[in-house]
Amino acid sequence: MIAFLQNIGRTTLAFLAAIGRLALFTGAAVRWTVMPPYYLRQLGRQIIDIGYFSLPVVGLTTLFSGMVLALQSYTGFARFSAEDTVATVVVLSVTRELGPVLAGLMVAGRIGASMAAEIGTMRVTDQIDALDTLSTRPMQYLVAPRIVAGTLCLPFLVLIGDLIGVFGGYLVGVYRLGFNPSVYLSRTLEYLQFSDVTLGLIKAAVFGFLIALMGCYHGYHSGRGAEGVGRATTNAVVSSSILILISNYLVTALFFG
Repeated sequence: MIAFLQNIGRTTLAFLAAIGRLALFTGAAVRWTVMPPYYLRQLGRQIIDIGYFSLPVVGLTTLFSGMVLALQSYTGFARFSAEDTVATVVVLSVTRELGPVLAGLMVAGRIGASMAAEIGTMRVTDQIDALDTLSTRPMQYLVAPRIVAGTLCLPFLVLIGDLIGVFGGYLVGVYRLGFNPSVYLSRTLEYLQFSDVTLGLIKAAVFGFLIALMGCYHGYHSGRGAEGVGRATTNAVVSSSILILISNYLVTALFFG
């Protein structure tokens, strides 16, 4: 019994220590994002990497999600003779939930892993210590540009993904399900409000911050060797995906609770 309680206590203390390290890292990262000097070249590189090169995967994901959502909605609503609500359901689901969450998860798998691997490799090869020797703060040079870029780029990715997802629903609704194009478009815009799009963009900014934070945190605290870098990459993707789902509920409850 004593050994069992010791294991519980040891696990609890380790968990609290990890939360404390993450909180201190988050505070330092946020502080360095607003303090000069600003590494604009690094910021531009991260914006291109996160924003531009993530467009294909986000576009494909939202396109086929919108198409599948239109098909599934039509199949379900046909049982209640409510087929005319398909366009409304597609646009609200994509802008409020599917667009931000799917884009966040795709970017987490691509960018979160990349950040953790890059910074983790720099940790293993002592490049982060070399930055310290050259009087360059690693948090300011490596972490701050990635967090700013992630927070800024993901809303733009989600906005483009929303348009592509709604367009995918339009293609299925008009050319597969036989909706009149003008009626489908009017149904799409009839119940869509500015707050629906705004909520999705706010979620996207939160997701972008969490993805960059988790990627940088796990890479910065990576263990030694290839195994440590691989573990940091896995932890970055898993933790950012879990935090995306948790924060999705919290933001939704904050606005619509």
